[in-house]
This record gives sequence, structure tokens and C-alpha cells, in this order.
Amino acid sequence: MSRTLAADPNYNWRLRTWYPELNTETHVLLESFFNELLLKNKTITMIPSKLVPNADLFYFADSISSGKIVREKLNKNIELYCFGGSVGFPGLVYGILFQDQKVVLLEADERKFKFLEATISKLGLKNVSALNKKVETLPTDYITQAFCRDYMPLPRSLLNLRKIVRKGGVIFHLKSDEWSLELSEIPSQLCSSWSPGLESKYAIPGSDARLFVVRTDKI
Repeated sequence: MSRTLAADPNYNWRLRTWYPELNTETHVLLESFFNELLLKNKTITMIPSKLVPNADLFYFADSISSGKIVREKLNKNIELYCFGGSVGFPGLVYGILFQDQKVVLLEADERKFKFLEATISKLGLKNVSALNKKVETLPTDYITQAFCRDYMPLPRSLLNLRKIVRKGGVIFHLKSDEWSLELSEIPSQLCSSWSPGLESKYAIPGSDARLFVVRTDKI
């Protein structure tokens, strides 16, 4: 697989330094995904141009560090649904890291969906698939566990997902340090359906940003 673009001096690629515990195959797959993103970004905005030079930090490292936390809380024998405003993050990275778990990437934009399908095929990932749907259009009680980034503020998210996530299901949301404000704004009537709380704080290499995984359980 080509490594040309990730080796370009205009782009940072520091994952081998930050995550030396990952094996060579995993690093190759992550870098290949980055290459595909850079190529597609020339015709469709997959990543905002101002973030592209440090996509290794803002997208890849964030997905790796948060994914390790979420992995410990999931049932690996049940499909994990991933969605939000970031194409392939955190779900495709999670699928690369943990190939013993089935991961379904939800993408409503048809062009981005086709990109995900093509990328999954190029990377040879048998455990990852893409679905061209909005999460809000899924049937009742469809999801048991999910992982999302850049989706919606918690009050809107839980309102939209209240029928789609089955009782006993769980969603992990990646949030900034405004997570507590979002939590306080959840209407009391939604708390009869959801039990929200902080799962973990986490850090990413090369950044002092305060990042959090918020867990919401369907009750």
C-alpha cells in the first residue's frame, strides 16, 4: 500500500512514535487510511483543510486513545455502530485496532459512504462494513452498542436515539470539557429513558486538550 502522501512534509504522521505498542500491520493500515483520506480530500471535504496537517493528532490519535477505553466496556461479540460528523472516525480506526469485533459505519452522505466502502475494501477489513443511512432512520431497538464523535449535543442526541437504542444498550460519546454543561441540559423526562454519566477522561499525545468519554445507558 502506498505511503507517499503520509510521508509528505506538509502532513504530520507521528503515530509510530506515539503508539509504539501497536504492531506493524496496524500502523500500515492506519497510514493507508490516512492516504485514502488525503486523496479524497482533494475532491470532497473529508477533513477541514486547516486540520489536515495535524489529522494524525485530531482524528487518529483521538480515535485510538478513546477506542482503547471504550473497548474495555463493550461486548466484542455484538456489532458496534459508529456515527457522527467525522467520516470514519472513530469507527474505522476502531475496526483497524480491534479486528475481532464487527463494526458498522453509518454514513448518510452517499459520496462519503462510497468512500468508506472503497476504503474498507482496499484495507481488506473483514470486520468493518458501511451503511448508507442516517442513524435517526434506523428501526426501533436496532442498536445495542454505539460509539460516536461530532454527532450532536447530548440532549438532542438522546432524544433522537431514544427509540433506536434498545433497553440495556449503551452509547459512548466523545466530548470536550463542555460535556458537563451538555449533561446538565438533558431534560428530566429523558432521564427516565437514559442514565448518562462520565465514563473516563483521556489524553492524546502532543496535546494538553481535556477530552472525555461520556457513557449513556438505555434504561
